[in-house]
Amino acid sequence: MPKGYSRAQIGLHWIVFLLVAVQFLFNGAIVEAWADFVETAESAFDPFAAAHVFGGLLVLALVLWRLVLRARRGAPPPPAQEPRVLRMAAHAAHWSLYALLILMPVTGALAWFGALEQAAGLHSVLRFALLALIALHILAALYHQFLLRDGLMARMRHPQ
Repeated sequence: MPKGYSRAQIGLHWIVFLLVAVQFLFNGAIVEAWADFVETAESAFDPFAAAHVFGGLLVLALVLWRLVLRARRGAPPPPAQEPRVLRMAAHAAHWSLYALLILMPVTGALAWFGALEQAAGLHSVLRFALLALIALHILAALYHQFLLRDGLMARMRHPQ
């Protein structure tokens, strides 16, 4: 088991983070484009809506790449002193994040390219779950950094 994350794993983590943040910024454009499509069965080209669609597909590709790297290289273990319940919660949260980072682009693509309103509805609902998990992930990282002071965040800054 590695002591830390590789340069590629760290890079992918932060690139996906930035892309997801941008996805939320372009949300308004895609919501408008989808509403136009539902109402008129057409949608005028909007570069921000297109950026949202293709950004989502890029998130999917990069998350799948992260999973391949994780399967090949592994991930560092949790801090030795971490209570079992926190290790289990971190494990569940990480795999839930991976699942949502896959489901969001898949449901978005099914909605956009397949014109499936159910997929659009699910995509919209999953957005809140993703935001909640991202917030939890950030709070957990800050908890480790400032309360536990266990150096956990350094693993996402310094490759090993």
